[in-house]
Formats: sequence, structure tokens, C-alpha cells
Amino acid sequence: MALKITRCAENPIVWPGKWDWRMSNSYNPGALYEDGRFFLYERTAGSLRPHQCFVGLLESADGVHFQHVTDQPVLSPQMLGYPHGSVQDPRVVKIEGVYYMTFAFRRFAWNISPTGVGVPDASQAPFPGFDPAVDKNQTRSGIAVSKDRVRWEFLGWATPEDIDDRDVILFPEKINGRFALLRRPIGFVDTDTCHGEEHPSIRICFSDDLKEWTDPVTVIHPEFGWEDNRIGGSAPPVRTAHGWLTLYHGVQTVHAQTRRVIYRLGAMLLDLADPQRVIARAPVFVMEPETYYEKFGLFIPNVIFPTGAVVKDGLLWIYYGCCDTAIGLATVGLEELLEYILITGRAQPHPGRTKPF
Repeated sequence: MALKITRCAENPIVWPGKWDWRMSNSYNPGALYEDGRFFLYERTAGSLRPHQCFVGLLESADGVHFQHVTDQPVLSPQMLGYPHGSVQDPRVVKIEGVYYMTFAFRRFAWNISPTGVGVPDASQAPFPGFDPAVDKNQTRSGIAVSKDRVRWEFLGWATPEDIDDRDVILFPEKINGRFALLRRPIGFVDTDTCHGEEHPSIRICFSDDLKEWTDPVTVIHPEFGWEDNRIGGSAPPVRTAHGWLTLYHGVQTVHAQTRRVIYRLGAMLLDLADPQRVIARAPVFVMEPETYYEKFGLFIPNVIFPTGAVVKDGLLWIYYGCCDTAIGLATVGLEELLEYILITGRAQPHPGRTKPF
């Protein structure tokens, strides 16, 4: 069964520039659609060295042409108490009238040196008070809260300090009275810690108060060739009659010596009442880098990285980072995508029972 995903003819729809905090990069946005308007929460950076990231807010009436709501970041490292830190990959949901943003965070930004071939070289930037120990500057994920979409306050950390954990995503409603959170712990950078997984996997945990979380349970492991490097959640799940439509990214290593990889988009359905249970998972990616702006960019080639998805007029509007440089938009019929997953996919074993590798 063929699936038609349509890229916006005006892609990339958001690009860097204008202010010093977004001069080099604008990518990986969270997305909302409400009150007849689209809202994007862009991850931005003013430079690559250091690659200090912020979150900016844009809005649009048509979902394509965006303008900034404010000329300042709506979430910054300074607001979290770390002036040399980096706020990354916001995902945004609204639950019971309150807006929640999950984000990845480093206490000290890195220096980034693109190679033009694969994953960029990275080094620690020499900030005042910097601790060079590799376990002192790993990614920790947090939660911010807002009542008006614009003014955000730090709520707390969603993951422990002693693991590297990102792709942390809240479901857009409580499930059985509890908050539900997808996450993807991974080995510390430059260490051999893997947290019990041979390959980074998508896990889920639950909380009554967004502070204390249950132990994470694995939802899916990497299983297919296009996921052989890692997988991780993409946009917040979307409630449908067939289950939670859940987009995720798969990373494939195509040339290990140069760290050349390809980021693609996968899709699955999780049970509405028990999202630990996978109803169906498409074995083939639903989207991959095809255009010039998806294959070549300032930061890393061959990357599409969706972090926001909204439903309007029967279409799923997918907002994604292009090569960690700019933002693209693609649309697909919601029912068409659901049918594709149900027809091509298959039920998965109960989480945690077996490993594919």
C-alpha cells in the first residue's frame, strides 16, 4: 500500500536569522493548533560555537506563513538557572486547560563542528565553572508550564540526573487519571553506560503529579534495518478511534567510519487505555529525506526530525526539523495514515518480554 505524504511547496517554512539568539539554526518545533491558529515552538541557536539553544514562539493563520509572537525566547537556559546551558527539542501539549512543554537540556552548551558528511564533531565549550567530567554535562529532560502559551515557568525535571534521557514527550491527556510520558534513555556520551539496553528504545512511565514517575517500561525496541542505530519519540501522540497515533524517528547508520546516518519517520498505534500495548507498527518508514533541504544543511545531512503534529480538516500537519537547520511542513490524510499502519503493521509482543537484538 502506497502512502502519499505531501511536502509544503514553500518549504522550508521557517529559517534562522533576525535576532542573535536564532541566527544559525531554527528547527525541531513543538506545535499546537487552537483558536483557529497554528503555534510553533522553535528550537533555535545563535551560533554553532557555542551551540546554545533557546525556544522561540511563532504563530500563523494558515499553518505555512509564520510570524514571531515575541522578539525574545519564551524559554531560555537563563530561565532555568543555567546561563551557559542549552534548551532543546520542545514538545508542547495542552492538558485540562494548562500548557506543558517537555524539553531536553544541557547545563553547558557544546561547540559543534559540522563535517558535511555525518554527525558533527562536538566538544565541550570553556564556560566559567564548567566541570569537564563527561557525566556532568549529559542531557536531562524537564517540564515547563504555561497558562497563556507565551509565559512559561519551569515545573521540574522529568528524568533523573544520572542518566542521559531525551525524546521525552507527554501524552495530550491523562490516561486512567495519570500523566503518561514517553522517553528514550541512552548511554552517556563518551561512556559505555547503556542503562540496560543494547539499543536505545522508546519507554513509557506514569505520574500522578508530574514529579514522581513510575519505572519506565519499554514500548518498542529497534526492530527494522532503518532503525539500526536508535529510535525515539517524535511528536506528542494523537488520539484517534483506532488508538494513539504515535510518530517516532528511526536512525540508520549508513557509513560508520564517517558517522553518516539517515533520520526517517516511523508510525505506530498504541492502545488508548494501555499505551504500553502496541496495536500496530508500520515496518517501513513513512517519510525519509528526499529534497535538497532535507539532505543538506548547516548541521547534519539526511535528517527529517518531526517534533510537532496537529490535526486540521482531516489532515495531519507534520512540522519537522530539516538537517537541524530549518523547519519544514508535510501533510497526510489522517485516515489514510491510520489505514496504512493497520494494513501494513502488525501487533507487537507485550513490552519488555523479548528483545529483537
